[in-house]
Amino acid sequence: MDLLDAHLVPAVDGVAFGLLLFVVAAGLSLAFGTAGVLNLSHGMLYAIGAYTGAALSDGTWGGLALGLAAGTAAACAAGAGLSAATAPLARRGHLAQALLTFGLALVGGDLLIQLFGADELPVRVPEALDSSVRLLGHRYPAYRLCFIVMAVLLAAFGTWVLTRTRMGAAVRAAADDPQMLATTGHSPRAVHTGVLAAAGALAGAAGVLGAPIIGPGPGTSENVLMLSLVVVVLGGLRSLWATLAAAVAVGEVQTLGVSLVPDLAPYLLFAAMAAVLVLRSRFAEPAAAHGPEGPSPDPVARLRRHLAARLRRRPGAAVAATAGDSAGSSALLRASSRREGAGYPSISLPFSLPRPRGAARRAAPLLVLLAVLAALPWVLDAYTLSLAGSALALGLLAVSVTVLTGYAGLPTLGQTAPFAVGAYATANLAQAGWTMGPAQIALSALAAALFSALTGPAVIRARGTTVLMITLAVGELTGAVVNRLKSVTGGADGLVGFPATQALWGGEGMFEESELYTYALVVAAVAVAVTLLVLRSPAGKLLTGTRGAEARMRASGHPVGRYLLVAHICAGALAGVGGSLMVTVQQYLSPADVGFEIAAFALLAAVIGGTTSVIGALMGAGLIVVTRDWVAGSWPGHGPLLLGVLFVAAVYLLPRGLAGLRGGSARSGPEPGLPRPGEQHPPAPDPTPAGPAGKVSP
Repeated sequence: MDLLDAHLVPAVDGVAFGLLLFVVAAGLSLAFGTAGVLNLSHGMLYAIGAYTGAALSDGTWGGLALGLAAGTAAACAAGAGLSAATAPLARRGHLAQALLTFGLALVGGDLLIQLFGADELPVRVPEALDSSVRLLGHRYPAYRLCFIVMAVLLAAFGTWVLTRTRMGAAVRAAADDPQMLATTGHSPRAVHTGVLAAAGALAGAAGVLGAPIIGPGPGTSENVLMLSLVVVVLGGLRSLWATLAAAVAVGEVQTLGVSLVPDLAPYLLFAAMAAVLVLRSRFAEPAAAHGPEGPSPDPVARLRRHLAARLRRRPGAAVAATAGDSAGSSALLRASSRREGAGYPSISLPFSLPRPRGAARRAAPLLVLLAVLAALPWVLDAYTLSLAGSALALGLLAVSVTVLTGYAGLPTLGQTAPFAVGAYATANLAQAGWTMGPAQIALSALAAALFSALTGPAVIRARGTTVLMITLAVGELTGAVVNRLKSVTGGADGLVGFPATQALWGGEGMFEESELYTYALVVAAVAVAVTLLVLRSPAGKLLTGTRGAEARMRASGHPVGRYLLVAHICAGALAGVGGSLMVTVQQYLSPADVGFEIAAFALLAAVIGGTTSVIGALMGAGLIVVTRDWVAGSWPGHGPLLLGVLFVAAVYLLPRGLAGLRGGSARSGPEPGLPRPGEQHPPAPDPTPAGPAGKVSP
């Protein structure tokens, strides 16, 4: 009883905080579970309500009512506008939605700062609520008790609307069977717009009423979005009461958990989120064994058995097979290797291996890019050259995202985790006196690869949006560790003042921007060359086939999970190299360099490049750095706005990235690894959308 009495106030605070999260998360769950929109701007809708309510609050009931009406209406209108913005992306899956809504969140956040200022706004509540009441011998704010009552009533009202009214029936029908809904005379499009408008209204109302609890200020939208995502993941999308229970649990962890186990509280939320997602993916079927028409005679299997029988008589030859085909016709990509001079007859392959002339033609863009980058020290000033070095580091991170998203079909929002491991490994090695560049690169890549090997089993079983959520949880957990483990990471202050890196043994430390850039260019060129060689090898063909026709790969006996795990580890090592380069070029390291924003930037860079183009990912990273640091320098304070516009423009204007522009007109389709809304499993996409079958875009 003494323990309960001591923590009574934090426990009640947890209920109030959890109910606030429930109101926000209910809107997010409605948008995602019913309208099929992965809305990463939902926190911005809360901020619209919070800023509006705070600006109109004057300590009277009229001010509270006016703020509630204005904030709810503004967020409702923003939600309806979001419906129009996402309508052109209906056939492109959740990855495009996530990037678009994140860009809109950046734009909206910048506009809110311009309207209301960068400081946290004070919120004035009516005098009757701006007091405390006695609760079991403790004083407790009256406003929070009032909010608890309002949130419970809202939960009951929302459940009644969804389950007992014609409007709720239309909403549920729009989620389950929009074609059937259309036959009843209701417009699925109108229901879709209404759902997103209602989700915005919920977020706006929560912002107005919750402003005294989570006030409007810098970082409010990001904090609310992350907590809401945790609630939605834990509670699921089917029941408001399950969402309510998850929200209260999250609220208790955020308040009572800090009181009871302060050292573990920062990790509990995202650890629970990752655990729930992993368990759900474990009990889900990874892929259908056959297509929608059921099993059919497979001539590929017959050909494979015939080749295997022939090769048994010729020891020393090895054949690896993979499958992939966007039309579902299962054209098998076969790669064979044999000893030179052994005299074995060649095996006919269903695709043409790269010829020397064709290989040179495909390598030409990479050589041109390398020549341009090598000439930069002679034409750029020191500051711009340092930005170019940072772009190379971010470019390697984007290439690692390309490997996972474009080739393995695992869209990721958490690749900054191995990036951070590599970065902090290099910084600590430098502080310990290990200043040799090659040693830093190798050890950082090894540390990042080990980290990816540990987290890989939690990722490779899942598919589509679940991968995004799991990797997001991994990234946020890593960020929590970075902020808490001050002895290694420096905490929120970061690390600075460590010795400069030496390019070679016995050389001097690099301080000049030209030296640092040249070092970064050499390391990046080697890393990209190795990546391209692997992707164009038989191993790369296996990975492409795994993404393109996983069911047939499994049916053919291929260990798909092993392929994906190896790809996850290798991509992590590449991200670790990028993190090491970033530390060497910047000569400092802070948590902001490895946060969620950088993960979103890397994913955008991969999408700008075309998700299967390594050169495109590098160019996308360069464009992001130029926009964030160079262009924004001429318009101070508007970096997020420019980046948000870049996100929106890239999603709309480059549906297949820069590689799609080079390849001419291409049919649109869902992003790799992400199903279209309403589909149980994604259709088999083209394994090489930027070029002919069996060829990898450089």
